[in-house]
Amino acid sequence: MKERKFWGWGYADEILSDQEDKLIQERVASNFSLDEVETLPVPKAKEIELPIPRITIPNNLKDKLSDDHLERLNHSYGKSFPDIARALLKFFPSPPDLVAFPSDEEDIVNILDWANGNNLAVIPYGGGSSVCGGVETDVGESYKGVISLDLRNLNRVLEIDKESRAARIQAGILGPDLENELKKTNHTLRHFPQSFEHSTLGGWIATRSGGHYATLYTHIDDFVESTRLISPSG
Repeated sequence: MKERKFWGWGYADEILSDQEDKLIQERVASNFSLDEVETLPVPKAKEIELPIPRITIPNNLKDKLSDDHLERLNHSYGKSFPDIARALLKFFPSPPDLVAFPSDEEDIVNILDWANGNNLAVIPYGGGSSVCGGVETDVGESYKGVISLDLRNLNRVLEIDKESRAARIQAGILGPDLENELKKTNHTLRHFPQSFEHSTLGGWIATRSGGHYATLYTHIDDFVESTRLISPSG
């Protein structure tokens, strides 16, 4: 999977040129009557110190859980302005202790059962494009730790019924991948929010997604017939 920025929108290798950076500085200075504007340098993961994870990975979940430094950074924030500002300032006081990467429903059940039995919070994570704090892992002091549950591996179109034009699709599939799979059978979901490139079907449904190219028609709830979910209680 191509590396994404932990401090902003898009991929890690997509950065402004010096000329673009200078142009933005000049425009901001002009618009706000400032003598000059200085941009912050892009933060590097190795420059940021995170709290030590409070959770020990159990042996039966070692291949599903990670305490990798970059993964913890990537799963700390969404993509709102406050999120990006804090990341650029290298402010990460409450990253997830661990990041989980389930491959199927059984993995999710096992992770939730373990977390529930050990008073650990679990935050679902799709594309990480939330602008309302939905993926942030600051859960306070009532839990012994927090896990970000990344659904990137549940990313398949399982079945398409051509007659009814209905499909069974896993929650972790990104917008472009979903459209590419549906096009193989001459179908489309026709839901294109601004976050399309870096958001998932599960995230669209959970947030009742609308937005750019989906302001009146083609809201995601217009297209959902049913959902299946797993929770700590069943």
